[in-house]
Amino acid sequence: MLKSLRSPATLLALLVALCGALLVLYAWKLPPFHSSVETTENAYVKGQVTIISPQLAGYVKTVAVQDYQLVKAGDLIVQIDDRIYDQKVQQAQALLAGQKANLANADQSVRSGQAKIGSSEAQIASAQAALRTAEATDERISALLEKHISSQATADQATQALDQARAGLRQAQAALEVSRQDLQSIVVNRQSLEAAVQSAEATVQLAEIDLQNTRVLAPQDGRLGEIGVRLGQYVSAGTQLASLVPARKWVIANFKETQLYGMKLGQPVSFTVDALRHQTLTGHIQEFSPATGSEFSVLKADNATGNFTKIAQRLPVRIAIDDNQPLAAQLAPGMSVVVKIDTAAAAESVPALR
Repeated sequence: MLKSLRSPATLLALLVALCGALLVLYAWKLPPFHSSVETTENAYVKGQVTIISPQLAGYVKTVAVQDYQLVKAGDLIVQIDDRIYDQKVQQAQALLAGQKANLANADQSVRSGQAKIGSSEAQIASAQAALRTAEATDERISALLEKHISSQATADQATQALDQARAGLRQAQAALEVSRQDLQSIVVNRQSLEAAVQSAEATVQLAEIDLQNTRVLAPQDGRLGEIGVRLGQYVSAGTQLASLVPARKWVIANFKETQLYGMKLGQPVSFTVDALRHQTLTGHIQEFSPATGSEFSVLKADNATGNFTKIAQRLPVRIAIDDNQPLAAQLAPGMSVVVKIDTAAAAESVPALR
């Protein structure tokens, strides 16, 4: 038995079996080959790809850019025919001018109403003076009549004049109340005219905004994708004109849940980029997703019925790319990368997401 174990063929077979077992342990990262470095190929470069669309409809008058062009914030991308919108601005301005004229006329009516009130007050003062005169005359004639110095006809005339004076006073007071009510009506109508002026001003502003929106501008610095609009094309609100990719990029690495233990915010990360012949760049963990990728899918798996097979889920990890790396400028959203994270490395402070 011992002699058979010492034979070269047996030793060779044992050696091959041992190497095979070691290779399996190494491939599956099992002891004694378990490492603190976690790796995933399920990782991609991401960026804020912005779809540029108009807010109104019209025919394209100018296409000022080309495919993949670098643009600055505020650069013209597309000009929509603005003749109709320019006329709408002029129409709104004319309506505003008319409403302002009506308001100015109301101001003049207020001043006229105030003058009528002054005239009515003067008429009341005149009526009050006439009433005092008539009362004095009536008292004097009545005293003379009692002494048989004046005739009854004269007394009747004095009484009639007193009644007329009292009626004149009431008429003047009523005229004053009418003037006050007229002024109040003018004031109330003026408030309506003020609201009409404000509405006309808002209409002008909306028309000016529409006129400005005929110029579709770049919202920020970046590089354009393919231009999907052509000269003379009719576009409506929401039509996709172009895509804008800003310079800021990051990496999303989808690690299995079994790989997450030991990962912390701020830990250094290294990753290789397939498009750059696997050259290495560095970054750090910036944020963990609040849920696994399966929870964000439209069609979720139902594990409550039938047979169940456990599948390790993946959690997206956002990785910020370190500054001052020349190769980082060559990264484009969608590129495949291979990410490595040493879970034993110390974490650094991480700036807040913007």
